Amino acid sequence: MLIKEELSRYNRQMILPELGLKGQEKLKAAKLLIIGAGGLGCPVLQYLAAAGVGTIGIVDDDVVELSNLHRQILYNHTDIGLSKAKTAATKLKLLNPYMDFTAYHERFTADNAIAICQNYELVIDCSDNFTTRYLVNDTCVSLEKTLIFGSILQFEGQVAVFNHHGGPNYRDLYPVPPTENITCVEGGVIGILPGIIGLYMANEAIKLICGIGQTLSGKLMTIDALNNTVLVFKIAQEKQPEMVKKEVIIETTKEIDKITLDQWLSESPDEIFLIDVREDYEHEEGNIGGMNISLYELTASLETIPKNKKLVCYCQTGQRSKMAVQLLEEVYKGEVYSLIGSLG
Repeated sequence: MLIKEELSRYNRQMILPELGLKGQEKLKAAKLLIIGAGGLGCPVLQYLAAAGVGTIGIVDDDVVELSNLHRQILYNHTDIGLSKAKTAATKLKLLNPYMDFTAYHERFTADNAIAICQNYELVIDCSDNFTTRYLVNDTCVSLEKTLIFGSILQFEGQVAVFNHHGGPNYRDLYPVPPTENITCVEGGVIGILPGIIGLYMANEAIKLICGIGQTLSGKLMTIDALNNTVLVFKIAQEKQPEMVKKEVIIETTKEIDKITLDQWLSESPDEIFLIDVREDYEHEEGNIGGMNISLYELTASLETIPKNKKLVCYCQTGQRSKMAVQLLEEVYKGEVYSLIGSLG
């Protein structure tokens, strides 16, 4: 039941016919767990708190650092050295006193994952490493919890909804972790990107809780903030429904390792065409040759790709190159492969 002050506070979103009083009551009754109170976690937390989600758990064992402040704008310089989870809970309580927050100043591990997650109906993964992402996913699958996923690096972000009503989970998209985990510490990130991706994640949470709109369940949305490009892929499962118009199915791609590539280049170099699907600034910093065509420009650059050759796409981790293969297989008549692993 909403009190008078809450009715006034949430008035502007309650007048939306899709949400209304019933939707706002669903938000107040909801229990969400946010794993990671950093770049992605800050905007997710701020907007869900403002929207009136009743109960939020915050898991993060890190403390605020000076280098966080260009993107983690929930904090300020007086918070440096303080627990992110506890500081976030304190600040969010000031933003919305009608909510309950639980701060877990601890690392999300196999030892505490189930104990923490089982108390919440929806989990939002704002972590920054593959070990945690796979653990969060596997825990949600085990507990049959819906998972909202987001990731950021440099100028590119990803958003998806996993394990919703038996839908695809993170391992359907990325079966095994990449050999190299490049984070914002090594690769950098533009400060506004976590805000953009975090807001999409918060929006997915509101839609899922209220049962409105179309969600990213079983889909992966990628956003290139440098070139203002958005792609939406549909993630294949064993039983895959009809493909949505203008979406690409990400399924098992043809992959080769560096040893195989080197052998091909040694035996028949004229038959191989390399494509670096990273951005031009990444290509300039280091590459293994070939043409540089961004993932987001592939389909518009087909005339620059030679016909009747084996195409081998590569990137920093092998993730974008897998997406590139799926895009090219729709329009290119020859063989297309993704190079496994990192450039290192």
